[in-house]
Amino acid sequence: MSARKIIIIGGGAAGLMAAGRAAEIGAGVSVFEKMKRPGRKLCITGKGRCNLTNIAEIPDFISHFGKTGNFLRQSFFQFFNNDLMEFLESHGLELIRERGGRVFPASGKAPDVLKVLLHWLEKCEVRINHSAAVEKLLVSNGCIAGVVSAGREFPCDAVILTTGGVSYPATGSTGDGYRLAESVGHSLVSPRPALVPLQTEGDLAGKMAGLNLRNVNVRMFINGRKRREAFGELVFAEFGLTGPTVLTLSGEAVDALINGDSISFSIDLKPALDDKKLDARLQRDIAKRGTEEFGSLLCGLMPREMVPSCLECIGMPSERRVSSITAKERRQLRTWLKDFRLDVTGHRPIAEAIITAGGIDTREVDPRTMESRLVKGLYIGGEVLDVQGDTGGYNLQAAFSTGWVAGQCAAREQQDVA
Repeated sequence: MSARKIIIIGGGAAGLMAAGRAAEIGAGVSVFEKMKRPGRKLCITGKGRCNLTNIAEIPDFISHFGKTGNFLRQSFFQFFNNDLMEFLESHGLELIRERGGRVFPASGKAPDVLKVLLHWLEKCEVRINHSAAVEKLLVSNGCIAGVVSAGREFPCDAVILTTGGVSYPATGSTGDGYRLAESVGHSLVSPRPALVPLQTEGDLAGKMAGLNLRNVNVRMFINGRKRREAFGELVFAEFGLTGPTVLTLSGEAVDALINGDSISFSIDLKPALDDKKLDARLQRDIAKRGTEEFGSLLCGLMPREMVPSCLECIGMPSERRVSSITAKERRQLRTWLKDFRLDVTGHRPIAEAIITAGGIDTREVDPRTMESRLVKGLYIGGEVLDVQGDTGGYNLQAAFSTGWVAGQCAAREQQDVA
């Protein structure tokens, strides 16, 4: 029996992993990549450092994916974080673990990950077609028959669709996979931005643009009720808020904005201190620094860049003597330190999102094999699916896992015997 011929559409993390795995098993594999070179988005992930995965266990890992997280369980059982790390290290890439269980290449350079994958594909004799967009899927009697690229038909036994979403369109993610999937009957969950910066009301955040807060607790309120919270870093921007905590909460915030809900973020600048302990500290500072101006006291409680905003919010002048602060004013300051509020009015464009929420409906894909339930021989993996997780290495692992499973199952599928 001749080797199965597999075409992979999209040369990102999922596509490259699928290509290598399928070729390892013995399939003849061709990757169709619309850009001049593959892996462009991979090279910019993690701010160019490439947060490959996370060392969390499967149940914890899945909890970071929301409603569709359980779809990934079967893929993770077949190829998970330890498998990925072992694979990369066996190919000479040294890895490091950082805070929050995040895993990066020790070099801090995302292109080093791409080099490993491309070298692996070269050894496995995978053919990569550059600047080769796929325009159409060919289907015959409910089975994949091939693809059309540049007006030419390419027959094959299986197609693996790994085109990504619509975030970072400059990397080639422009929604091609959605159109191809819909053309053969698949349904889409409305694509929208996830892991995206958020816009806030007024100019308060903009006045602190560039300020990076660490070890703060951020709570998200929707229609006045606390919905979720995240601990870590927050960054102020001209338009509003960004940084890991905000990005983690942004997916649900975007959905709430679409629903017309009211959203506010509460920033706790002193999460290690409860109200009682914080009040005791303020009383000590006031007693010790009574002759100083109020603005000077605030510089000991927060970054200097935040002081004007604090003064504006609580309505106190900077030159006020610390010794004159009343108990009521101390309570106002304490409340602001624990509950600095900003109203969310919108989100940045999907082109600025790290990933895309929504995509091909996972109910139409077999989670054990990543094969379409509608078209035999069509496999789907990576961000083109309606699967999206938090920051911290979760999304790349999902791409690698679903790509690996798709490649393995596509290569092992038995051909029909007449």
